[in-house]
Amino acid sequence: MSLPKGLAEDVSRNLVMVAQLIDEDPEKAYGYSRVALRLASRVAAVREAAGFAAYATQKYSEALAEFRAARRMSGGVELWPVMADCERGLGRPERALAMAGEPEVSKLDKAGQVEMRLVAAGARRDLGQLDAAIVTLQSPELASSAVHPWTARLRYAYADALLAAGREREAREWFAKALESDKDGATDASDRLAEMDGVEFVDAFDEDESDESPASDVVDVELDIDEDEDLDDEDDDEDDRDSDKG
Repeated sequence: MSLPKGLAEDVSRNLVMVAQLIDEDPEKAYGYSRVALRLASRVAAVREAAGFAAYATQKYSEALAEFRAARRMSGGVELWPVMADCERGLGRPERALAMAGEPEVSKLDKAGQVEMRLVAAGARRDLGQLDAAIVTLQSPELASSAVHPWTARLRYAYADALLAAGREREAREWFAKALESDKDGATDASDRLAEMDGVEFVDAFDEDESDESPASDVVDVELDIDEDEDLDDEDDDEDDRDSDKG
């Protein structure tokens, strides 16, 4: 709203493309975010979009700078967990853990607090502290039977941490719980369960055989047709010879 109408429309179009492409083609989304950034670098929403596009392409230093700028402009704390995860991406898990203990976390909504817990657990694993990662994820949100948008990811992270610690029976149980709550396919819990159970998926059709079979049929048909035509030609020749003799 702070931009002139024409410029606002140009910026908006680029932001829409970032949103549409960030999952399927992060590099293209990043390119559109850079255009929007050149057009309106003083708009918090643009800096945030640029941050997420950089984050999606693992440009963590750049993403962190954009998130910090967006936070200064907006004054909100919503980006705190992803900023901490950028610290992990930069190889600074200790800094991510420090951020998990700062006052900003208490200002996050429930989804943000769960996200921060996931980041903190990941930082513990980065440091090789598997038991601490498991304890970090143990929470009322994990124990609750209610399903929220973040439930599947929380249960999945807990299962993955248990498996890394060698607690396979418990890990399988929590992968199953993650799958049960994963209505949108946000995790690969089904694949992890199949892997643990030793299930191997095999294609029902062999592409090579299916490609070759029709060609063989065509050749056979053509050969049959040619043979019939040759027989017909021979019959015609005999008829001609008989008529000549008559």
